[in-house]
Amino acid sequence: MLTITIDSRQVHADEGNTILDVARREGIRIPTLCYLEGVQAIGACRLCVVEVEGAKTLMASCVTPVVDGMIIRTNTRRVRDARRTVMELLLSEHVGDCKTCSRSEDCELRKIAAELGIDTIEYQGATTNSVIDMSTPGILRDNGKCIKCRRCVAVCTQVQAVGAIFPQFRGFKTTIGPAFGKELADVPCVQCGQCAAVCPTGAIVEISHIDKVWNALEDKSKTVVVQTAPAVRASLGECFDLPPGTLVTGKMVTALRRLGFATVFDTNFSADLTIIEEGMELLSRLRKCVEGGEKVALPQFTSCSPGWVKYVEYFYPEFIPNVSTCKSPQQMFGAMAKTYWAEKIGKRAEDMFVVSIMPCHAKKFEAERPEMNDSGVQDVDAVLTTRELGKMIKEAGIDFVSLPDEEMDRILGVSSGAADIFANSGGVMEAALRTAWEVITGRELPFEKLHVVTLAGLKGIKEAEVEIKGTVPEWSFLEGVVLKVAVVSGLGNARSVLENIKSGAKTYHFVEVMTCPGGCVGGGGQPRITTDEVRQKRLDAIYREDEGKQLRKSHDNPKIKQLYGEFLGAPLGQKSHHLLHTTYVQREKV
Repeated sequence: MLTITIDSRQVHADEGNTILDVARREGIRIPTLCYLEGVQAIGACRLCVVEVEGAKTLMASCVTPVVDGMIIRTNTRRVRDARRTVMELLLSEHVGDCKTCSRSEDCELRKIAAELGIDTIEYQGATTNSVIDMSTPGILRDNGKCIKCRRCVAVCTQVQAVGAIFPQFRGFKTTIGPAFGKELADVPCVQCGQCAAVCPTGAIVEISHIDKVWNALEDKSKTVVVQTAPAVRASLGECFDLPPGTLVTGKMVTALRRLGFATVFDTNFSADLTIIEEGMELLSRLRKCVEGGEKVALPQFTSCSPGWVKYVEYFYPEFIPNVSTCKSPQQMFGAMAKTYWAEKIGKRAEDMFVVSIMPCHAKKFEAERPEMNDSGVQDVDAVLTTRELGKMIKEAGIDFVSLPDEEMDRILGVSSGAADIFANSGGVMEAALRTAWEVITGRELPFEKLHVVTLAGLKGIKEAEVEIKGTVPEWSFLEGVVLKVAVVSGLGNARSVLENIKSGAKTYHFVEVMTCPGGCVGGGGQPRITTDEVRQKRLDAIYREDEGKQLRKSHDNPKIKQLYGEFLGAPLGQKSHHLLHTTYVQREKV
């Protein structure tokens, strides 16, 4: 333990701590722009400078380790003046009107400028060229608003192992973007949106579908239905200053009805459906492998996360056969809404307009994939991020916090707790194991064993082994098999797992992969800024939602049983294969 003095207070610190680490732990606010917790500390923006006794210059607190006896001052006139100068220089070359910028309310640049008392800009000079890139379905880039903090580069290369954007040129001419001045659509960007989640300004945001949704709601020829992803209920409240992890399921439903949606359904319903189809697909592969001795593509990978699917298509096409053919819950819902539900209410697929509320940018891309039209038209018409829904609610003048709680509409709004935990890393695997165990053994899994502790939490790679004992006759070939599973979140971790599988260092039967760290609770379309502390609170809220339900296993959902009985027939049957399964393509990597 080291002893240091910070702002006249003597405190203890561990060796290796930076000044910023100690300050944050002690509740001392030091502004930062380029710093990204656990990912990037490069001291580039110089906003976090502090005075250190004996040092000739101000020190960047994010990269300066503490030493025993160090005396630090974080709020002297010299420090404040330096921070103001840095901020004024950044603002002098920043292009954008705060009155109309989509990030105006949660722009870190603007907030810090206000904190530092900046009301005029002393420096006048050249501004950055504003080049707008709207080439992809999910992400909009505006270089004029970029402050070169390199957060987006760090998360794209270090966390997601994609490397779609880089700093180019030097000095004032530095540009952050795809190589050779290309647009995002021309490079292997997976549309995860983590760059937008960490961008401190409006330089990277989602392609907005808000106007498209308003137009549909006002179109009397359309029946507009909405589905809500499980992660949204644990994060939407943050748009209205509620603490992270506040469950707002009922208020969200009420708000959606007041926005004008004819029917409010739940993506959780199709998450339950996904477990049935994906689980039976896995068991089918295991039967061919274990009982028939056939060579099949194992491990089977989950296909719920479109950024992950696109990552495989770009970087590991040899694993495309291993990815489950199941559509994601979003797309399964769209197909069911425009066929099964449309038939029930006497509408044609063309009359339906399906809106998704998702924590994700890549869902916008997924909805536009040409494969996603098995209903005869595009299965999902518009996708709103959590942030976009928050904006729509505010735009409509709805006092969200004061809303009463209402319930989802029936049939496609009924779901189990297993569907809720799709929001969390490990949730899809846990939900699948709940159902697979009972299918294989014929015995109910005790409630106290519904959580697989080793698969929960924010760790990037998690593993578990399940020995199958006491099978029913149909699945007797699995008796004694040790099912090896893994859970991965963050594409950089996915790369590690794929390389281990390729080399033979690891073998699995089933692998869950989520594009974003922590799973959908940390999605690119969630309220900013998402730290591990925030992810954990959202994750805990989702588990509370699961634990508060009577239905906690997907195969127990009576509306799923009704859907198969009335419409789909059997899992993996001809109709379900046509509507609920898909194919993937190898993509050219530039």
